[in-house]
Amino acid sequence: MTLNRFTASGIAVIAFAAGSFFTRVQTIRADSNRVFELRIYHTVPGKVPALTTRFRDIASKLLAKHELKAVGYWIPQDAPASDNTFIYILAHPSREGAKSNWAAMFADPAFQEMGKMEQTEKLVEKVDSIYMSPTDFSPMK
Repeated sequence: MTLNRFTASGIAVIAFAAGSFFTRVQTIRADSNRVFELRIYHTVPGKVPALTTRFRDIASKLLAKHELKAVGYWIPQDAPASDNTFIYILAHPSREGAKSNWAAMFADPAFQEMGKMEQTEKLVEKVDSIYMSPTDFSPMK
């Protein structure tokens, strides 16, 4: 009878371990298309504070609304970049997902209103966008 308890316990542990392993493999496969987007905004000199306010009050909410998931926002500490550079990173489920979410945001009337604000008070001279895939040893994937 004790052997049966140990056997049953052993089978339960093996089944749990196998289930955990296969669940983890599925998660890895599901995230394998995930990409990050580095966006660097080169502002009109001295306009970083105004752009920061625009992102805090409007743009970050629009990004979230359209599933453009911000990892973080940064301003360089040292001049000259601190005078005209605003940086953020987005995490996307895939490159196709990014394209779809950006298109939805661009079609949003609130985004178009923000575009009118940019025409009234030009803050941004240029935007660099770089899509990145995490390495196999990256802590964030």
